[in-house]
Amino acid sequence: MGHRDLEGGGTATAKADLDPESAAWVASLSDASARTREEAYERLHAVLLRIARSELRRRGSDPRITGPELDDLAHQAAADALLAVTRKLADFRGDSRFTTWAYRFVILEVSSKLGRHFWRKPGEALATEDWEQLPDRLGLDPAHESQWRELVRAFRQAVDDVLTEHQRQVFVAVVLDGIPLDALVARWNTNRNAIYKTVFDARRKVRAQLVAGGHLERKGEDT
Repeated sequence: MGHRDLEGGGTATAKADLDPESAAWVASLSDASARTREEAYERLHAVLLRIARSELRRRGSDPRITGPELDDLAHQAAADALLAVTRKLADFRGDSRFTTWAYRFVILEVSSKLGRHFWRKPGEALATEDWEQLPDRLGLDPAHESQWRELVRAFRQAVDDVLTEHQRQVFVAVVLDGIPLDALVARWNTNRNAIYKTVFDARRKVRAQLVAGGHLERKGEDT
């Protein structure tokens, strides 16, 4: 693996309170010897690749991405994270372990790669609003269709009545269409926490409406 583009990323300011492992990483990644730096790049890439693979498995946000395709995303995330780490090496001040600091870069790259990858697939669109999928999304038993059909109608009405346009768009994308959070983050140039909060607020408003209409019991915070 070539690393010519990684050179010249800057040297982190030495601090006496760096833990030994972090100090060793900083020293090897900024060493004057090209061979020492190259070996450090290889070791760090291996660490970042393990993290990327683990994070992709943990998220499992898009079951259509598997096998070689998934591993290719892990390699892309690790390579870009390595580049980011070496470019920002001078910013490392030892507030956490070096590997913990580097972990943040690869997690961001995983999110970015997953998000962009989703929209490259043909036919993907926002807010298709296939309400026929709602029973499956809510885990409703098909054997009791007559009991939950009214609830589904009330649910859709609540979404239309009480949510802002932004809340409705996010809620439909996540809950109804099952679009991965990373894909929405990439599409709307936001972050996962913002999406989580919007969905949480929307769920709470929809549930309150359903409770007020007698469709749900007054308990819990979620729909």
